[in-house]
Amino acid sequence: MDDNPEWTEEDFKRAVPFSGLPESLRNTLSSRARGPQKAPVKERISIRLSSEVVASFRATGAGWQTRLDAALKDWLKTHRPQ
Repeated sequence: MDDNPEWTEEDFKRAVPFSGLPESLRNTLSSRARGPQKAPVKERISIRLSSEVVASFRATGAGWQTRLDAALKDWLKTHRPQ
């Protein structure tokens, strides 16, 4: 499953601009805020990985970033970064 599929012509035809939504829905969507993270906080970073690594993990579906993090933690058990 693609995490971010490209929109089709049909998707664009069905799309409604935010201003075109009913006011009650606009108010609901505008007031939404993400709550505090319940799990241990992770650090947001930018990293460059080979396309093969990313493709392999993405192919495993939703949660691939968590699995990549777990694989790196496992690697650290037997290796030291240099």
